[in-house]
Amino acid sequence: MASSNSIHVAVLPGDGIGREVMEPCVACLDALAARHGGFSFSFETLEAGAGVFRDTGVALPDEVVKRAGKADVMLLGAMGLPEVRYPDGREITPQIELREIFDLYAGVRPVETFPGSPVPLKDPRAANLDFVLIRENTEGLFHSRLTPQLTGDEEARETLLITRKATERLADFGFRLAARRKDRGRGEGRVTCVDKANVFAAFAFMRKVFYERAALFPDIRADHWYVDAMALSLIRNPWNWDVMVTENMFGDILSDAAAALMGGMGMAPSADIGDRHALFQPCHGTAPDIMGTGKANPTAMLLSGAMMLDWLGESTGDEAFSEAGETFRQAVRSAFADGSLVPCEVGGQAGLKEIAGKVLQAIKA
Repeated sequence: MASSNSIHVAVLPGDGIGREVMEPCVACLDALAARHGGFSFSFETLEAGAGVFRDTGVALPDEVVKRAGKADVMLLGAMGLPEVRYPDGREITPQIELREIFDLYAGVRPVETFPGSPVPLKDPRAANLDFVLIRENTEGLFHSRLTPQLTGDEEARETLLITRKATERLADFGFRLAARRKDRGRGEGRVTCVDKANVFAAFAFMRKVFYERAALFPDIRADHWYVDAMALSLIRNPWNWDVMVTENMFGDILSDAAAALMGGMGMAPSADIGDRHALFQPCHGTAPDIMGTGKANPTAMLLSGAMMLDWLGESTGDEAFSEAGETFRQAVRSAFADGSLVPCEVGGQAGLKEIAGKVLQAIKA
């Protein structure tokens, strides 16, 4: 980490609307630095993704990886295009490769709603959700994605991997996060292991290791739920949860369901965090069908920027970053507060310029 007053940010805008939502995020971060003082940003744009693969045959150039690794933090828009694929039919996903290269094992997916946000559930409690899903990023069912076992045209096999090391650090990350949230009055101090231990030995092992780590955090409550029951609960009573930890594929699916509770992928931020590196990006994809139309919702990207500031505050010990992160979130809340800002993705008229402009105005005010 560089000195806390000068932060080198590797910006990977990627493809489609990733490039469009990145611009207002950078503008807001610069405005926050000007407002709070004490720190500044140096943004370095690095090109990777499906467009780069289409033009060069390489989706994630070695030089990009090298330069991203030297930065203090990474900010990513979105990557991938449906018509650009590897020869075996897989999509171009450098974002997954970055998680593996930099060992970004904790996929943090916060679910936070607020008055005026476009939530689909009618229960009043749905307007004030505040929980976090943490997805293990480095193994699980994704473990064998690059080494599938194909038997002619008759069989395809890919395997699940759960290790003690990955489960321990994931559980510890969850318990530490739950403790911080409890200290700030944002949660009850509870971590739930989401698994399928009634069917798979791998998940029974994961649960066992989870409870071993829970013993090291006696002030935090630990429990477990089956993944199918959790899918049901996310729709029926999502306000019941605090922090959840789960395997890679389960987290991939549940995080999209959780994003729907916020009003859609355009509202859902995320972070991929390791012990030395961190990357922040919206949960949504590149949405090529609305690219260039002005309909993209930048909120997820903006809130990912706020998460980046939170992480910088924790990493450097500089409260100025944490305060700026809270200002960023409050600016988003303020923009949506009166209910007039309804994103295009949920049937409204507000697009990129309207939403970003209102948030930036709130920051400067």
